[in-house]
Amino acid sequence: MKATSFATLLERFFIERLMRQRQVSPHTVSSYRDTFRLLLHFADRRLHKPPSDLALEDIDAPLITAFLDDLEAQRKIKARSRNLRLTAIRSFFHYAAYEAPAHASQIQRVLAIPSKRCLKGLVNFLDRSETEALLAAPDQRTWYGRRDHALLLVAVQTGLRLSELTGLRREDMHLGTAAHVRCVGKGRKERCTPLTKQAVVAMKAWASELPKSTDWLFPNAQGGRLSADAVQRLLAKYQRIACHACPSLKKKRVTPHVLRHTLAMTLLQAGIDRSVIALWLGHDSVETTQIYLDADLALKEKLLAKTIQGNQRPRLFKPGDRLLAFLKGL
Repeated sequence: MKATSFATLLERFFIERLMRQRQVSPHTVSSYRDTFRLLLHFADRRLHKPPSDLALEDIDAPLITAFLDDLEAQRKIKARSRNLRLTAIRSFFHYAAYEAPAHASQIQRVLAIPSKRCLKGLVNFLDRSETEALLAAPDQRTWYGRRDHALLLVAVQTGLRLSELTGLRREDMHLGTAAHVRCVGKGRKERCTPLTKQAVVAMKAWASELPKSTDWLFPNAQGGRLSADAVQRLLAKYQRIACHACPSLKKKRVTPHVLRHTLAMTLLQAGIDRSVIALWLGHDSVETTQIYLDADLALKEKLLAKTIQGNQRPRLFKPGDRLLAFLKGL
């Protein structure tokens, strides 16, 4: 049987399946691309074959399992990240099942690789004092400080995802009546998110400083799009600064998604319905917001207080009858 070129299949998977047929987002393409770059480097080390010379038969279930184990051991990734890499590989082999049916048994063994179970912890979010300390951290006497303050304020008050935030352009921000920000989010869904008066004031001041040579709302030093890594670095920087005013931040892991969780918890604690929160955040299902109910300890305490009967007196323990206990034990 003639060997099937892995390189040809992989190129067609990205161009035909992902980009043309499914029209996935650039973020998905980047995530899948990174997965296969790591896999190809691992296969090169293990099989001593350059990626362009690999056959589909070379990328079998034992190799993929060893690759995933290597990611955990060498790159120290968690089970959730491992499962994301496996999802990208499975997507390719689902495509290969139609394009190379002669390899059905090999493909089925790859698709049978199980996802790794992982702990579903409570969502991390900031309280009001922590949020205010983080927003006050940027030095607004500088251009970068004013940019970062505006970016953090929009992130906290809109709950945009990181890709949505860095992808904002001038025309996406509307600061007149019914001020809002427009974005295209996950699943290519467009949505509008309202802005508070505080955010409108900050964004009007920031818009007056934007260089005319750039179209991005939060550009980098060269006027291009701010990268995800740059946002992560500036968040880490301002967390360290904010810890002096709010020591509890030392115990928190502050990421762009934590700011998204912070808005969701703020809305939930204000009594906003879950369906509205799901619409605000761009969730596909209302059930996705269940994670915020699980994390809301204050709400649980209120419910517990309603169940406690304050007029009942504690009763002393009275042991049961010895003879009845004997008969029950027979």
